[in-house]
Order: sequence, then structure tokens, then C-alpha cells
Amino acid sequence: MKTGAADPARLFEGAGPLVERLRAELPFISGAAMVARARQILAELGEAEQIAVINAHPRIGERAEQVRAQSAASYREQGYDRDDTSADALARLARLNEEYETKFGFRFVVFVNQRPKAALVPVLEARLRGSRDVERAMAIEAILAIAEDRLQSEAR
Repeated sequence: MKTGAADPARLFEGAGPLVERLRAELPFISGAAMVARARQILAELGEAEQIAVINAHPRIGERAEQVRAQSAASYREQGYDRDDTSADALARLARLNEEYETKFGFRFVVFVNQRPKAALVPVLEARLRGSRDVERAMAIEAILAIAEDRLQSEAR
């Protein structure tokens, strides 16, 4: 990857408060430096801004057309181009996403890492037992893991 070539909007789903601050500090000496700075910024953001960053990510198991329209990267990462997830698994994810968002007030974000959507159902079910603060912290860590994976993909 070229120095400074990473696009903060692509790495972080155009997440307003984070992307704006990263763009104000461009260029970074590397994509890894940008992700390290993103980690610092996310820790400095208030709860409402952190939630705005979290909610910039598409829902897991959302309709394929909607994910593709929001994020081509998430479309590929969630496996829509290769996944034959059953209608039952998608319906369960939709219901669980709604329950999660009602309980915590923000979207469920997880580093999919090539797992089929059906494998994420038990992950989401387990995460529903967590606390709001822990879930917010886990979502932020997932966002950073996704960005690191995207950087590695660019380097290949």
C-alpha cells in the first residue's frame, strides 16, 4: 500500500465524526498509523459520536441491495457475493438486530471475517446478554478490526 493512500471513509464506512477528524489530519505515514490514530480518536469521542460511528456500519444480514448501496466493502465482507444464507437465518438476524438496537440504542457490529451469516446468529444471541457499555466497546473494537482487515486487503 502506498504511504497515505488509505481512504478513511472507505476504512470506516464514512462514519462522520471519525472520518472528519482523520481527514483533517491527512496524510498519515501509513494506513496502520491512521488506524492507530482512529483508535485514539474513538476513545476521545463522546458517547453520541461513538454511536454515530457505530451506526455508520450496515446491519449484519440486511437485504443485499441495501448493504451494496451503503457499502461495497461490507457487501463483499458479509459474503453476499458468495453466501447462500437461508431465508430463516436472515429472518433471525433481522429480528435479533431489531432486538439488539432496541436494547442498546445502536447497531450490532462484528468483524465477520468470512463467516457465513448463519454463524453470526449465535454470536448476536450471546451479545444480547451483554451490557450497553461493553457492547459499545466491542463494536468499536470490531470497527477497528474491520479497518485493519481492509488495509491488509489493499496491501495484497
